Amino acid sequence: MPTWFCGRSWFEHVGKFDEGGRGVPEDLLFFYASLRRGVGLLRLDHCLLTYRHHPQAASLAVHEETIWSLRVGFLQERVLSQWDSFTIWNAGKQGRKLYRSLSPACRSKVVAFCDIDEKKIEKGYYTYEDSEQRPKPRIPVRHFRDASPPFIICVKLDMTGGDLEENLHSLNLKEGLDYFHFN
Repeated sequence: MPTWFCGRSWFEHVGKFDEGGRGVPEDLLFFYASLRRGVGLLRLDHCLLTYRHHPQAASLAVHEETIWSLRVGFLQERVLSQWDSFTIWNAGKQGRKLYRSLSPACRSKVVAFCDIDEKKIEKGYYTYEDSEQRPKPRIPVRHFRDASPPFIICVKLDMTGGDLEENLHSLNLKEGLDYFHFN
């Protein structure tokens, strides 16, 4: 998660952290509350701070699935609720996990997965085996150049050696309009 900061007046306006105890991601909840109240953000693509974890850090008590569920819920609330359809960029593990985590209404908006992996593209589809629907949903898998925006990007930015960024740039897409990162 990116690091961000705000002034005391904003902190008091939003209502402080949820001190619900160990395992509560109070910083993420505060961030989402700030976004809901219209906080303005500026993005910097360079490091301002290096954060260190230590064995006693309270953040280690927060379960990964808790954060995942909050992030998916916020994505559905703030982005996917505004779209009629979308493509998930990554037919691999993270993209499929996102698909399975969506509400049925948001899953129905997924028109395709896209990827660069020829094996996934050759297979042609992803079948949601755990679905109770009959027939089971089969979502097409396309090469990213053959897919349609908007996209939810489920690829870690620092894992592709710049290839993802080049691919996005080649499509002349605008972040926050044509795609959102969920990584």
